[in-house]
Amino acid sequence: MYSNHDHEAPVPPTETHFAAVDLGASSGRVMVGTVAPGALSLQEVHRFPNRPVRVGGTLHWDILALYQGVLDGLRAAAEAARAANARLTSVGIDSWAVDYGLLGADGALLGNPVHYRDTRTDGAAEQVATVLPPEELYAATGLQHLPFNTIYQLTAARGSSTLTAAHRLLLIPDLISYWLTGVAGTELTNASTTQLIDPRTRDWSRAVATVADTLGIDLSLFPPLRHPGDPAGYVRPEILSATGLEGPVPVTAVGSHDTASAVVGVPATSPDFAYIATGTWSLAGLELDAPVLTQASRRANFTNELGVDGTVRYLRNIMGLWMLQECLRTWESEGRPQDLETLLDQAAHAAPLRSVVDAGAPEFIAPDRMPDRIAEACRRTGQPTPRTPAETARCVLDSLALAHRRAILDAQRLSGRTVRTVHIVGGGAHNALLCRLTADACGLPVVAGPAEAAALGNVLVQARTAGVVGGGLSELRALLHSTQPLRQYEPSGDQAAWSRAAALVENIENVEGGRAEGQEEEPCA
Repeated sequence: MYSNHDHEAPVPPTETHFAAVDLGASSGRVMVGTVAPGALSLQEVHRFPNRPVRVGGTLHWDILALYQGVLDGLRAAAEAARAANARLTSVGIDSWAVDYGLLGADGALLGNPVHYRDTRTDGAAEQVATVLPPEELYAATGLQHLPFNTIYQLTAARGSSTLTAAHRLLLIPDLISYWLTGVAGTELTNASTTQLIDPRTRDWSRAVATVADTLGIDLSLFPPLRHPGDPAGYVRPEILSATGLEGPVPVTAVGSHDTASAVVGVPATSPDFAYIATGTWSLAGLELDAPVLTQASRRANFTNELGVDGTVRYLRNIMGLWMLQECLRTWESEGRPQDLETLLDQAAHAAPLRSVVDAGAPEFIAPDRMPDRIAEACRRTGQPTPRTPAETARCVLDSLALAHRRAILDAQRLSGRTVRTVHIVGGGAHNALLCRLTADACGLPVVAGPAEAAALGNVLVQARTAGVVGGGLSELRALLHSTQPLRQYEPSGDQAAWSRAAALVENIENVEGGRAEGQEEEPCA
């Protein structure tokens, strides 16, 4: 664990370069971060699609295509460093959570990892609950209920030929790291999303371990835990040769859950902030020193994931821009593609809060037919159905802003903390309409940016490990605040209208069984 006095190494006088591999649910990218005294910049050198593949009725990640994208990106990173008369100091890898690859006794991959949106986990939560009731599971792990958490994936895979044959289980960023170095480990921030970790001890949960055999879960499949800043091996000679990297090049464990790195990348100047890491998902919450394991927190479906430097990411998963991405994909498949910039401009002029949906409802998790499902949800709740793509987009963004409001309200109530500023980082920081609506819904100023917070957080942990920068999270964030372009949105509009819309969504959640009990609505400010 880091502390402020652990990192007082003098800053080298020249620029230092780091490669950040940042794998998202819809695309991957390799970025080169350049760090110098008082300076931090980021260059995207390679971006590649992340397209799931359905085989035999099962949705898989195309992990080999992703790995090839990583190798191509490292080749581009090596070229970028050479162009600057430099070499890469290290490589760090972050990705989405919960999914994993299985390796056989010879280290070979036993099939493509299954996608968390696959239906194989249907009913798995109920199986786990017969052995470890939800109240006990939350008290032990602090994880919100999501149907695709790793504990449910492993329960669903119990007795399968691949799981039976497995000798090693690696979460996605650990798998990529293993292929680069030949060294296996389980990075803690991502491990904390499995629902197998105790957030108090920051180790495997004893409560889960006592029932693991009954659930068919073998914790010994996981290699030893490692922490952000720990060494994760060196890039193998054949990969150095294939990519043009000048060795030796260490791989450094970073906050390998992309949200953990994104929270490092929040340019906050004081501790009274909330963050919303936006992309395919919106992760909205607070950074705490200790988990909140109350039953009220469980009922509110908040999660306690582990962050960098001994912190806890206390947050709620919200459906995020996935809903809009799926609408765009559907319209394109129907032969009526929408230009996103034009669509957002039209949505900004559409009637506000005309129709809203519960952005956390399970009905929006699966792909396909998203505009129809949004319309069906509006019709079912007696609201006007969106008639145009612009009205559908406005419904999505109004609903996301309401979900952000609810999460920030609940996080304050449950943790006893006060929020004065909301930081939006990730891809959604580019969406000015979403940022403005979130400020209006919350009644709080919103600071948008940086969009590449995960890659920046990845780079900063590497740079601190290399002794290029020092200090704790506040010092790293001060560097971000002074070097990254940010935009602030002040709240405006009718707070009463947002309160009425929030009450409508709360009623929808209560009626349809998705709402926590005992939560009162109040202004966010």
